Amino acid sequence: MKIRSLVFLMLFPFLAIAQKEAYLFSYFVKNGEDGLHFAYSTDGLTWQALKGGTSFLQPVIGKDKLMRDPCIYQDKSGTFHMVWTSGWWDKIVGYASSKDLVNWSEQKAISVMEHESTAKNSWAPEIAYDKKTKLFLIFWATTIPGRHTDVADSEKEKGLNHRMYYVTTPDFKTFSETKMYFNPEFSVIDATIFEKGKEYYMFLKNENPKPAEKNIRITKANSALGPFPTQVSAPITGDYWAEGPTAIEVGEYVYVYFDKYTQHKYGAVRSKDMKTWEDVSDQVKFPEGIRHGTAFKVSPSLLESLKKL
Repeated sequence: MKIRSLVFLMLFPFLAIAQKEAYLFSYFVKNGEDGLHFAYSTDGLTWQALKGGTSFLQPVIGKDKLMRDPCIYQDKSGTFHMVWTSGWWDKIVGYASSKDLVNWSEQKAISVMEHESTAKNSWAPEIAYDKKTKLFLIFWATTIPGRHTDVADSEKEKGLNHRMYYVTTPDFKTFSETKMYFNPEFSVIDATIFEKGKEYYMFLKNENPKPAEKNIRITKANSALGPFPTQVSAPITGDYWAEGPTAIEVGEYVYVYFDKYTQHKYGAVRSKDMKTWEDVSDQVKFPEGIRHGTAFKVSPSLLESLKKL
C-alpha cells in the first residue's frame, strides 16, 4: 500500500504540494454599527472581503450598540474568542465566542471599568494568552481624569489621556479585578501583543497630541503579563498618522498592519528581525472602508468554507 502511495505521488507531484497558508482580518466599517466583517489573504499582502463585504454578526450590547475594533483570538481547543468596543463612552467591552466564525454565542458585556466612577471609556480591547500563568488577558485603553501624568493639549482631544488596563480570565466566564497594564509618560491606545520565540512584543500607538505623535512603537517583555518597559522604541511607522496595529507572521516576515485613519486607507510595515522595519504600504491591498481589526492565521479548510458563504 505504501509503495502504491509513493508511486501515485511521483506521478502526480502537484497533489503533494501543501495548501497555501490562510489568514483572516476581522474589521469594522463606518462607525461600527454594521458589526463584524472579515477579509482574507494567502500572502499577507492582498486582502479580499468575505461574504461580499457584508456583516457576519450584528452588535446588540452597549449604549451605542457598536462593534468597533473586533479582536479575535483562537485558543488551543479551536474556539475563537472575540472582544470589541461596544460604544464610544461605555465602561464595558463586548464578548462572544464561536467555533466556526459564523455561528456565535450570545453576546455579553464584560464590566471592566464600571467600578471607576470617572472613567470615560473602554477602547480597543485585545486578547492575549500568558503561558506561564495559563490565563487569558483582556486589555484596553481608558482615560480616568487626574489619574495619569497629564499630556500637553489633552483638553483639545476631549480631555482624553489614555493608559492601558487589563483583567485576566481562565475561561471568559470569571474575571479578575481590573489592574493597570501599561503606564508610560504619554497617552497610549491600541496596544496589541505579538508572541515570537520567548518574547512578547507590544505594538502600541503614542497618542500624544502636542507635538502630535500618532505613530506606532514597540516594547517587549518575556511574559504577556509584562511588565513592559515604558521606554519604547522609536516610531516604526512613517510620516503619517497611524493607529490600530495588528501583527502576524507570514513566511520570513512579521507584518504589522495599521489604519492610516486620516488618509482613509490601510498601511503596513514588515521586518525579519523585529528591529529593522520596511514600509510596504504601497504593496498591500485591503477592502475599501476597512477599519481597525485583527489579523490571525486560520486553517485553509476554514477559509474555504467561509468563501462559500
